[in-house]
Amino acid sequence: MTLAIATALDELRAHVGAWKRAGLRVGFVPTLGNLHAGHYSLVELARKHVDRVVASVFVNPTQFGANEDFSRYPRTPDADAAGLSAAGCHLLWMPEVATMYPFGADNAVRIRVPGVTDVLEGAHRPGHFDGVATVVARLFLQVQPDVAVFGRKDYQQLAAIRYLVKDLAFPVELLAADTLREPDGLAMSSRNQYLSAEERPVAATIHRTLQRMREATLGGTPRSQIEDQARAALAAAGFEVDYAVVRTPELLEPQDIPGPRVALVAARLGRTRLIDNLEF
Repeated sequence: MTLAIATALDELRAHVGAWKRAGLRVGFVPTLGNLHAGHYSLVELARKHVDRVVASVFVNPTQFGANEDFSRYPRTPDADAAGLSAAGCHLLWMPEVATMYPFGADNAVRIRVPGVTDVLEGAHRPGHFDGVATVVARLFLQVQPDVAVFGRKDYQQLAAIRYLVKDLAFPVELLAADTLREPDGLAMSSRNQYLSAEERPVAATIHRTLQRMREATLGGTPRSQIEDQARAALAAAGFEVDYAVVRTPELLEPQDIPGPRVALVAARLGRTRLIDNLEF
């Protein structure tokens, strides 16, 4: 399959407009680039629900904090294009910052999703979800997809985008894709490449810790004890822990009422910050 690449908004709209006039359903997979098998699985999921798939590669400056890795985030456009083509993507949207933010990133209209973005990642990375919501809204307006696919690994991001779509009435169906993992359980992530050879096997401790959190919750262990034990286990393995918690699907602290839960971890190993979650 030949992958078309658009770098200007009129090119993007010409492609999508022609598909829509032909009655075709359009799917969308937004990414930061530096793609891996997890990203390509999102494209493959989208293809099952639509006729044409657009993927975007855009390293969004508004979602990176002052001390985060925007400048060193890997840019691999040629490899990304090759991988997307092999996965069956039809169009790659690669806008410049000036296209996404015509008045500059510092002067952009911002969108804030309240509540769900104030805790966990939102508390540790102030402004991050404002940047995510802002760029996703812009991408939806540019691509105008019928369906958009996001991974479950970024659980809180998915929750924020669900809120955004419902509150602003975007005519977009959201699909949540399961997290793709390495054989030892480590969630696939572009940040895994920052791990040293010594750190890489240690990183899988996160998934094992999440599994223990699930089993302890289902076994009736008090939540405070579960969270204390998880933080201790991660610290003992060499992590600097931001959080290791059990929450409701809405990211609230659960009361003594049975129901679905999600265990979430964010921790730094060396210079690499990793996140993961497990729903049960």
